[in-house]
Order: sequence, then C-alpha cells, then structure tokens
Amino acid sequence: MKKLLLFAAAAAMLLGACERTPETIVQEDDYIKTSLEVIPGQYVVLLKGDFGYVKSGTMSYDDAQLAMTAVTKNILAKTGIYDREPLQVYSVAVQGFAVNLSDVEVAALEKNPDVKGIWPDQMFTLAKPGTNPSVPPAQETPYGITRVGGGATYGGGAKAWIIDTGIDLDHPDLNVDAASGKNFIATSKTPEDDNGHGTHCAGIVAAKNNTIGVVGVAAGATVVPVKVLDRRGSGAYSVIIAGVNYVAGAATAGDAVNMSLGGGAYKPIDDAVLAMANKGLYVALAAGNETDDANNHSPARVNDNTIWTLSACDADDKFAYFSNYGNPPIDFCAPGVGIKSTYKNGGYATMSGTSMAAPHACGVLLFTNGNPKTSGYVLNDPDGNADPIIHN
Repeated sequence: MKKLLLFAAAAAMLLGACERTPETIVQEDDYIKTSLEVIPGQYVVLLKGDFGYVKSGTMSYDDAQLAMTAVTKNILAKTGIYDREPLQVYSVAVQGFAVNLSDVEVAALEKNPDVKGIWPDQMFTLAKPGTNPSVPPAQETPYGITRVGGGATYGGGAKAWIIDTGIDLDHPDLNVDAASGKNFIATSKTPEDDNGHGTHCAGIVAAKNNTIGVVGVAAGATVVPVKVLDRRGSGAYSVIIAGVNYVAGAATAGDAVNMSLGGGAYKPIDDAVLAMANKGLYVALAAGNETDDANNHSPARVNDNTIWTLSACDADDKFAYFSNYGNPPIDFCAPGVGIKSTYKNGGYATMSGTSMAAPHACGVLLFTNGNPKTSGYVLNDPDGNADPIIHN
C-alpha cells in the first residue's frame, strides 16, 4: 500500500495559559543540529530469538521486562560476570540489554551462542539555537499544516507517541496522555519536557483547534510522551532503544509514532524501530539534517511498509538546504523550515529541521490510518529524484 501511494501521486484554556510564563522562540535562520559520541565502556547487546518464558507477545510490558532481566543476569553469569546490573533491558521490540563492560568482558560475551551482536553505546545530542521568550500568539494555522492538508479536528481513537524530550504535560494547546507516557531519563521523575523539542513535535502533530497558539495536522489528537532525551537534548542510544521497546509493548495497532532524532548508522536501533512498526504502528522518521545520504543514518535508513522517512522543504516547496536525501529510504517530503508550534512552559516556538517534517507526516498517518496521499513534489532535490510531498 505504501509503495503504491508513493507512486499514485476556550475560557479554561486561556486561564491555563495565563497562569504560566510562556515562551515564544524564533529560530528562522538556523536548524536543529545533532551530534554523536561513543560512551566509553558502555554497550548494547542484542540476543538471538525468543527466550522460553519471555513471551512478550502475551505478557505485559512489565512482566516481559522482569523476565528479560532474569535472562540478562543469567547470560552475564555464564560469562563470569556476576557483579553487574543491566542499565536497560529490551523484551518487546528486540531482546537484549545495555551494560557496562571491559574489553575482556566484551570478548568473552561475544562467544556466547545466545548473543547476536554487541555495539558500543553512543550519546545522541540535539543542539538548538538560543531562545527569546515573549507572549504567545492568538491562534493561527502554520503554513506547514495547510500544505499537508491538516488542521481539521481529529475524531479517531488512535494516539500519537512522541519519542523525544518529553511533552509539556499541561500545555493548554495539547491533549497529553501522561498516564500512558514513560520517562527513561534518570535525572527526571516524569516525562515532562524540560527541553522543548518534543513539545514542538507534538504540537505539529496535534495542537488543538481553539483560540490560542497554533493548530496541528490532526488537531486535538491525543499525544503520549516517551522521554528518552534530557533537558540538553541528550540521550544514549541504549535509552532511545528502551523507549522504542516501551512503545512496542504499550501502543495499540493503528497508533502513530514520531521519532525526530537519530545519528550515524546503528543496527540495534534499526532493528528495534522495525520491530516496533511491525506491531501495527505507523512510524514517521526524520531523515536528518546533515546534508547527506539518509542511508548513512539511523533510524532514518529503516525501510518498511509502515515506516515513512521524511525530508524537509520550505514554504515554497524548495528542498531544505540542511536536509538529508536519498530515495530509498526517504518516502516523502514535508515542511521543515520556519515551523511554528507548541513549546515547553506553555509557550510556542518557530524551529527548523527534518525534526519538524516528520511530525507533519505523523499527523497525516494518524488522520489517514496509515494511508497518506501526496500533493506535488519538492523542488531542487539534490539526489535528482524529487520526493513527493505528503498530504492528507
């Protein structure tokens, strides 16, 4: 279906806003940059197959995690490692764990027949330009929402899961399901967004159609925060995989997932994202902002019938100078330059990046139940194969 489509070409709300100190950030001439750094002595270990009593398809997420913790400790013990607690365990999307190891222990663990592979963990960081607080605007419909045919109130029951820096849990322009959310950052107690990036993505997907701020693609849809990046926009790949693993176990078939993050090629996160999508979820991925072939970046390079990778364009349908390219894996283009949306502390922001393109697609996927259309093609695509622009 996906490939065929590619070719077929509020008084209480106002009060809540007044009770907080909002921010409006203008970021017109810069875009979100990312970096990766290997974490010394920390590794992601993926295992082969299923492990007897770890039946993630029938067990609850919590029970499957407990079972995988026992499996992990048993595998470590067989390698002579008795004094180590896993940093993360993965039981649903993929099966494995993250752990601190010496070089000698890595070599020993690689010989275990249950081990599929071992990869050095990496720290992913978003780098955002500075902020400029001001009063939030009266409601407007950003150009990107109009360009993809969004803005109508969403009446379905599916949710959008935002794997990111969290979401402002009581933003007056968002319907946030905090109870279904999850925090994976040790320095935070809740999936509250203390960075702003995740809230910005959530608003593009689903900001309410009310009297304040902005309107999202699937206006008023429920968004679920999965916090895998801290206030600086940093998070280990092992933690991001843990977030993907959680969504694979907690989301319902027909839900949409947005991942506006990523870095260099990294097989463990590729495997986890693919397995998550195969749970019946619609996944939107940012292509990345390195002006590079998206095939060199994870999870952008993951390709499947329920995964869509997004490049970015501006208000004139011109290819964003920072956007990664390459088809495959890129499926669609969406607005990603000068995008206004919700932000932390009840505020709003204008930001640029393929991070902004992906949630436009996430909203479309939610609204169309995974059956997006297209409307024209991006101009000046550097790979010479113009990406179609996604549309409701």
